[in-house]
Amino acid sequence: MNHSFRRSASSLALTLLLVGAITAPLDARVAPHTRSAKLAPPAKAAAPKPPERPWLYANSDVPIDTAWTFGTLPNGLRYAVRRNGVPPGQVSIRLRIDAGSLMEHDNELGFAHYMEHLTFRGSKYVPDGESKRIWQRLGVTFGSDSNAQTTPTGTTYALDLPQADAAGLDESFKILSGMMTTPNIVPSAVDAERAVVLAEMRESTGPDTKVSDASRALFFAGQPLATHNPIGTAASLNAATASAMQAFHDRWYRPENAVISIAGDIDPADIEVLIKKYFAPWKGGGPAVAAPDFGKPNPGAPTSTVVVQPGTATGISLAWLRPWLPKADTIAYNQRKLTDMVALQIINRRLEQAARAPGASFLEASVNMDDISRSVDGTFVAITPAGPDWEKALNEVRAIIEDARTTAPTDAEIAREYVQFDTALAIQVENQDTEPGSKQASDLTSAVDIRETTVSSQAALDIFRAAKAGMTPAVMLDSTRRMFSGDAMRAILVLPVPQPDASTRLTTALALPVTAATSARLTADSVTMADLPSLGKPGKVVSRKPVGALDMEFVTFANGVKMTLFANSAESGKVRINVRFGHGQQDLSPTRNQPNWAAGYILGANGIGKLGQRDLDELTNGRRLGFSFNIDDDAFELGAVTRPADYRDQLRLFATKLAYPGWDAAPIARAKAGLLAAYDATSAAPDSVLGRDLGWLLRNKDARFRSPDKAEIAALTPDAFRKLWQPILQHGPVEVQIFGDVKADDAISAVAETFGALPHRKNRKVRTDSAHVRFPAHNETPLILHHSGDADQAAATIAWPTASGLDDTKDARALDVLSQIISDRLFEKLRSVDGASYSPNAASNWPFSFENSQGYLLVSSQLKPERIDYFYTLIGQIAVDLATKPVSEDELARVIAPTRQMLSRASTGNAFWMTQMEGATQDPRYINAMNSLGTEMLDVTAADLQALAKKYLVPEKSYSVVVLPQDGGPTS
Repeated sequence: MNHSFRRSASSLALTLLLVGAITAPLDARVAPHTRSAKLAPPAKAAAPKPPERPWLYANSDVPIDTAWTFGTLPNGLRYAVRRNGVPPGQVSIRLRIDAGSLMEHDNELGFAHYMEHLTFRGSKYVPDGESKRIWQRLGVTFGSDSNAQTTPTGTTYALDLPQADAAGLDESFKILSGMMTTPNIVPSAVDAERAVVLAEMRESTGPDTKVSDASRALFFAGQPLATHNPIGTAASLNAATASAMQAFHDRWYRPENAVISIAGDIDPADIEVLIKKYFAPWKGGGPAVAAPDFGKPNPGAPTSTVVVQPGTATGISLAWLRPWLPKADTIAYNQRKLTDMVALQIINRRLEQAARAPGASFLEASVNMDDISRSVDGTFVAITPAGPDWEKALNEVRAIIEDARTTAPTDAEIAREYVQFDTALAIQVENQDTEPGSKQASDLTSAVDIRETTVSSQAALDIFRAAKAGMTPAVMLDSTRRMFSGDAMRAILVLPVPQPDASTRLTTALALPVTAATSARLTADSVTMADLPSLGKPGKVVSRKPVGALDMEFVTFANGVKMTLFANSAESGKVRINVRFGHGQQDLSPTRNQPNWAAGYILGANGIGKLGQRDLDELTNGRRLGFSFNIDDDAFELGAVTRPADYRDQLRLFATKLAYPGWDAAPIARAKAGLLAAYDATSAAPDSVLGRDLGWLLRNKDARFRSPDKAEIAALTPDAFRKLWQPILQHGPVEVQIFGDVKADDAISAVAETFGALPHRKNRKVRTDSAHVRFPAHNETPLILHHSGDADQAAATIAWPTASGLDDTKDARALDVLSQIISDRLFEKLRSVDGASYSPNAASNWPFSFENSQGYLLVSSQLKPERIDYFYTLIGQIAVDLATKPVSEDELARVIAPTRQMLSRASTGNAFWMTQMEGATQDPRYINAMNSLGTEMLDVTAADLQALAKKYLVPEKSYSVVVLPQDGGPTS
């Protein structure tokens, strides 16, 4: 049963993921019962046959989600269609082929993914290399609205068609049918796309992928999954020919291996007509081929390994492996799996609490169950040690698991996790009317992939609640013991540098008996909102007036707090809250290093008043309450998505956080250890180096945008953190944004009782030296940075200074369009033509909140080191061309059409409007900027773009940065 939640071996201790159970193979059918006519009772009519269940539910008794219309074509293709108007006008199509890397022969490694590329490149109705342009003309953003993914078990093509009219749908189905039946598999296309696939392999290879490869080889030894990575190998990709690719296509791209899932603002009957029109003629060539055996865990394979991989943190992964078997996706089976998840979550909460303790041996540890690629049913443990003593961390985590295996949890522990799961599913019911069609279409193909069904939000909740009576301590104990058993047990230790005898030490540590950690069990602490520090009397409203945009209101309270309210039902059951306070980056020093970088890791975890993180866990359990923190250019932000039943308490949490912040030192120690453990990863690949340093460099080495080095991280003390953040939390203006499913008067009352009740806050002046950001001086030759990764990886960037502020938003919007034009041209040359790069990109940064400052237009790409000069030659040619002649009408239209659809879809949700209105209570120019957004982006002309290119893309003002491998050149 698949419903919104997925399981992942990397989930953290308090991440709520509900398991999906597994159905039998899709070709399993219940044969209708027949009997001979002469044996039939003559006096009784034959009992009526129960209605045939749709193909997705053929081997299940879970409630059918009747919103879907199911069908099967005579050629075996299966489809499912449902009406969904979120967002309005969009139709989301997912076409899945049951062919992934596990279906490849040993000389075909990477072919399934290669075929995905060829299919998009050109086909029966699409000239070679034209697919991107065709989709753009239909308003599709390439890469987000049209994409594909290859996994070990399948390849899924995704198309979100915005504002889909009859002609656009007909054309899209025609193109998709040609892609599946007759892709353009010719030597020239295979050779051209080979360079692109190899570039993707090169740019995606890093420390994490190497560790993943090693883990897969260990865990799935003897099974195809151990060696069949979807990206393939350079040897097999270089050896691929058109005839070999055609053979792979003919073997697997067959109608009986295809499922089409569609959800959108359409009549399902109309879609069925199109499916039959374009896919019914599809016929497979030759006899069908059965999927290969994916094998089962090999008890005789090695049980452990040590991997030394620079650029990674020390980590340990454990696995208990069982054979994957097809199972009937029944209600009873789902309830057992849900019970397993509650049992796991009890352990995860214990692990999380242990990780928070002062002096803990591990930073993080989590346990999860997963069915991996129809190859293994496994239980996985991931451990990040807090320091070099990984043996102690391993022993302590094993001890906590051992206690769970030997002693049943308490009723209180079960109840705590049951409530959390129940709330998560109840929220899905509340939000079902705003679930986008793209998610529903993807969820159905995901269910097919792992042989599940899909159910409605309400049915999922009902099934879970019906299992409650069976979630007893004894059942939980039995579940835990079963999950930590298997045909094979594996362990992998990942080290950033070699350690003496690490392999022997790992084997010894695993063999040592452990004593159950009874101290890890959690007591039932009762914490309520009444335990939060009390606020003052509700504040008085001194002003309430319409904004002049939609039905928004500005509300001002006597203490100076301002509120933007947009009460609406566009997202039923959902309330978005954003609290902006202070002046953000403008409250920080541009010249002095400060621990501004630490706040995102610490402020949510260091408590409120006398309540610590564990208390807040209890307080928020079973509620939709959150805490995100962000530093914007002109404000600090606390954000959460909550619901009508909880938003008043969400406001209370945020208000007491400002008024009574906790200063627990433990989260600081944990954050420091985590950042230090992961620090070397920031140098491990070109994109990591750019992510760490480029923003700082393009702001002329402004300290506010600098990533800390190891010494700064290690030197952070609780006193230093508090010295910076206490005055920030207690001073400066406050703007509260509430957008969503609330009643206006109730929401105003809720803010009056919380933020309106705070004392009047003093407004610290913005620092004179912090009021601006500057672009660096031109460098004739690029600044050289280095990474510690593979020698064939590099990156190049170039940026030009632009402007800032709210007085020239027309240029700001047009630069976004110009950036997309540059991105498209780079895509054509670097990726589609030369295969030099898989990830070229251009983007504009125009800081509205900084007046009289400089933004920039940035172009970047990962490349081979030998292609750096070509990148700069190419971008120079593009810049000159854009400045000397206007873009073509078609090129401009291919950018404007997707932009129009993107804005149309975004504007149907509250998140879009909330972002546009940030800061509007302080500066009404934001309202004008919001109202002019559409016209300024969509009415831009070729002449406008040419003028901007001439104005800003000036070679003598540019700044360039290159990232080379460690020995790739001198350090600047």
